[in-house]
Amino acid sequence: MSSKFPDHFLWGGAVAANQVEGAYQTDGKGLSTSDLQPQGIFGAITPRVDGDSGIKDVAIDFYHRYPQDIALFAEMGFKCLRTSIAWTRIFPQGDEEAPNEAGLAFYDRLFDEMARYGIQPLVTLSHYEMPYGLVKQYGGWGNRKTIGFFEHYARTVFERYKHKVQHWLTFNEINMSLHAPFTGVGLAEDSSKSEIYQAIHHQLVASARAVKACHEIVPGGKIGNMLLGGILYPLSSKPEDVLETQRQNRDWLFFGDVQARGGYPAYMRRYFRENGIQVEITAEDQQALRETIDFISFSYYMSGCVTTDEAQNNTARTNILNMVPNPHLASSEWGWQIDPVGLRYLLNVLYDRYQKPLFIVENGLGAKDLVEADGSINDDYRINYLNDHLVQVAEAIDDGVEVMGYTSWGPIDLVSASKAEMSKRYGFIYVDRDDAGNGSLERRRKKSFYWYRDVIQSNGNSLKDKA
Repeated sequence: MSSKFPDHFLWGGAVAANQVEGAYQTDGKGLSTSDLQPQGIFGAITPRVDGDSGIKDVAIDFYHRYPQDIALFAEMGFKCLRTSIAWTRIFPQGDEEAPNEAGLAFYDRLFDEMARYGIQPLVTLSHYEMPYGLVKQYGGWGNRKTIGFFEHYARTVFERYKHKVQHWLTFNEINMSLHAPFTGVGLAEDSSKSEIYQAIHHQLVASARAVKACHEIVPGGKIGNMLLGGILYPLSSKPEDVLETQRQNRDWLFFGDVQARGGYPAYMRRYFRENGIQVEITAEDQQALRETIDFISFSYYMSGCVTTDEAQNNTARTNILNMVPNPHLASSEWGWQIDPVGLRYLLNVLYDRYQKPLFIVENGLGAKDLVEADGSINDDYRINYLNDHLVQVAEAIDDGVEVMGYTSWGPIDLVSASKAEMSKRYGFIYVDRDDAGNGSLERRRKKSFYWYRDVIQSNGNSLKDKA
């Protein structure tokens, strides 16, 4: 296909500190909430005791092997790498006045290594983790004081890296707090809706304060939010299904509305009122929220359907987001439905709604890869998945949507977020490690490595439109 991607499109990949770095207590790093979730974001919260271990403690040892990995990303032609800063490397307990210099120095080395190859960092401030010290001492995001601790952290890293990082994100998949409160806001899973939305409110205020700080500190810096793009379709044309679909889409679009428009929408105030949800929102909070993001970033893996039929809803309550399956779509090994056209639809929905540049910062296929006898890994299923999604991104750009870039999720195999598995692989680069933590950690190029290199080199011209 002839390329519709702009000349300065940011091609690359995305990782998260807690899923790749390992070194979980190295150089003064404190315990994070992720360190207490050895089975992933939907697993039990397990206190750390001497001598125990979890797969994320080493992960893929990116902390020590990043020069090798950055060189492989450069070989593919990456223009951009999305990563996150582990908050507990900078403030081990979260409430310290002075930052941990060893943690700051690690990210200096990482960003300098990326700069050697002309790879721009896109940095998430909080990616599914926060200092456990803030949960233990203050009650996580349920406590208003956490806003100040986060702002102090954000200002610290903005000052340190203002000449190295131009693109920032505040919170990863901020709307996931509705499904995983401990992961998102440091609250117990059985917290009330009022408690969860109060914590989310504190996080939204903190995000706005970070946006203001970025605009003040980072010359020419741009900062966005990050949504889990869980777009939903009505299962039928029944008006009740259509209305319920709108309501459920607003559950997650609400986070974008506040961050991009600068205040709470009327539909959310009605939802709070009718469900007895009490959220303290001060005049100072309302003023802070007016500082809006520069661009919208989001993940996209699958779409889902909505119905008012309770029998069908009950069957759906076993999957990750309680989505009703779409009868017209196939599914991955993990039951995630594959819907490339949904990405084009979502891009148009978000651009119509916000009229701000969009950045696809996660998209990919988790699958079990087979290493052949000759050492090759023929992951054509991954190539087909990514090709079909990128063709739809090109179509959205042709629709008039302003898309800044695309960073595929997990360009190198990493520990999956949902269940902390290595066997659920996303990468163009294979890492020799299994779910039990065995393996040499050797890196190996998959077939998709060369395919993605060609896509980037051709600026999308090598994509195959199957229409």
